[in-house]
Amino acid sequence: MSDKVITRFAPSPTGYLHIGGARTALFNWLYAKAKGGKMLLRIEDTDQARSTEGAILSILDGLRWLELEWDGEPVYQLTRAERHREVAEQLLAQGNAYRCYATAEELQAMRERAREEGRAPGYDGTWRERDATEAPADAAPAIRFKAPREGEIVIEDRVQGRVVFANKDLDDLVLLRSDGTPTYMLSVVVDDHDMAITHIIRGDDHLTNAARQTQIYKAIGWETPIFAHVPLIHGPDGAKLSKRHGALGVEAYRAMGYLPDALRNYLVRLGWSHGDAEIMSTDEMVEWFDLDAVGRSAARFDFAKLENLNGHYLRATPEAEIVARLKELLPHLPDGDELASRIDDDGWRKLELAMPGLKERAKTLVELLDNAAYIFAKRPLIIDPQAAKLLDDAGRETLAALLPRLEQVTLWSAETLEASIRTLADETGLKLGKVAQPLRAALTGKTTSPGIFDVLTVLGREEALGRLRDQVSQTDSA
Repeated sequence: MSDKVITRFAPSPTGYLHIGGARTALFNWLYAKAKGGKMLLRIEDTDQARSTEGAILSILDGLRWLELEWDGEPVYQLTRAERHREVAEQLLAQGNAYRCYATAEELQAMRERAREEGRAPGYDGTWRERDATEAPADAAPAIRFKAPREGEIVIEDRVQGRVVFANKDLDDLVLLRSDGTPTYMLSVVVDDHDMAITHIIRGDDHLTNAARQTQIYKAIGWETPIFAHVPLIHGPDGAKLSKRHGALGVEAYRAMGYLPDALRNYLVRLGWSHGDAEIMSTDEMVEWFDLDAVGRSAARFDFAKLENLNGHYLRATPEAEIVARLKELLPHLPDGDELASRIDDDGWRKLELAMPGLKERAKTLVELLDNAAYIFAKRPLIIDPQAAKLLDDAGRETLAALLPRLEQVTLWSAETLEASIRTLADETGLKLGKVAQPLRAALTGKTTSPGIFDVLTVLGREEALGRLRDQVSQTDSA
């Protein structure tokens, strides 16, 4: 085995890059980086019926968005089928595999018999020692692995510890189907060997596969990689992670407005820890990550914790970078194209100007964008029902008294605007909030927003005064 650590992420392109797969990729990437090694990418596309080009592109895009770049070019398993068949023939020639002529009906009968006898369903070895001359005429055989019947397979797993499997409980698995196509179990072993993989880090649902694959490694005479089987992610209720818990594609988290840095930070803490550290940079993750600190129990996914963590990252991200992220996000939103058409260069400039107040109040980019909607709104504003209550007769009278004062403000800044508004409040005996509430409703159409003086500054003199005049004119017409 190579002295250099080489890990691999090997997704099946039958759907999106789900959140569990993303964590597996992250653990492989971190371990390789921590040890000065490489992480390779293998697309396990041998299931022709279910693999799609769209899923492959989605997986590659998801990894890039998470900033988990792999080393070298992706390996496509399907292109290596001839090499897989070559190894199956090698096992056959060594006496470690045999031709099996069992029909689909016979295999079904074996499964039913095992169920009736309370055994795990498996192949009963019918053709293990039989002569090929007994085969039905013109029957195309599958090639099965001749698994050892005695002894045991021991996996010294870096996460699970010592795991022992009795060989008698592992049946003779198919290496090549009767149509000559290789099976997953054979392809994985051959590819991991040929790619010089030193560490296989994956979900613990593959633990039994590790035993079967180790049998194949031993039969061929290849060195077995080091295994590390990570517990799966569960929902907050402890049940297997489902869509209602957050078992969504990485692109869904992107569209919900999460930052890749925050999602990486959240995922690394699902099943791994470094003391009490909750928030950590990527450099710190690389410095600290090791398999010994991966826990054996299932981690629980919690949207509330992810949101809070994302809010922290939003507040720590420079304004210009958030604007760039928002521009990248728009194509992934249902109404993104329409929104993009409404935001001109001046709109993006205003958005960056408003960012200090916006990012303090938001936990996701989508929430931030929603809170910023007032910046791009066209006159006359649509006022939501709660805000409309603030624009009653008394509210509009306050605005009518305020408007001429603001029209006299020549230096349009938060400081001069605040001074003018406070002067009106003092003269009328109103609390500042009583002035700010109808003002906020008139300027944003909502009851909540960043600080009102910031709102006035961001909108600019002409737009802010125009919105106020729209509301005051309704008082005049009444």
